[in-house]
Amino acid sequence: MSAIQLIKTHVHAGDIVKVISGNHRGSEGKILQVNRAKSQVVIEGVRMIKKHVKRSQEQPNGAIIEREGPIHLSNVKLLEKAPRTGNEAKKEGKPAKEAKAKAPKTPKAAKKPKAD
Repeated sequence: MSAIQLIKTHVHAGDIVKVISGNHRGSEGKILQVNRAKSQVVIEGVRMIKKHVKRSQEQPNGAIIEREGPIHLSNVKLLEKAPRTGNEAKKEGKPAKEAKAKAPKTPKAAKKPKAD
């Protein structure tokens, strides 16, 4: 049994990236999917490939569909990060950082002399 090692990536789904190497150099787009096991990303509108589809109920005669193909992680550069929510951190097993509202500090009142 071989264990699949998942690597840490510099990009995540929803980020805007630019292809810096390969046939699609200079293309920019939003990341649709990240495959950490294969070190690949699928970018919207980049590396469009034609895929032959067998006959099915949706395609009674079969079809040739066009969709995005994967690109290696090392060939992309991060341009803009997608906004993250606290829910994503919970899915990864990390506690979400909560903003704690602190009361503003007030200066201590001067001691009043005791009346005898």
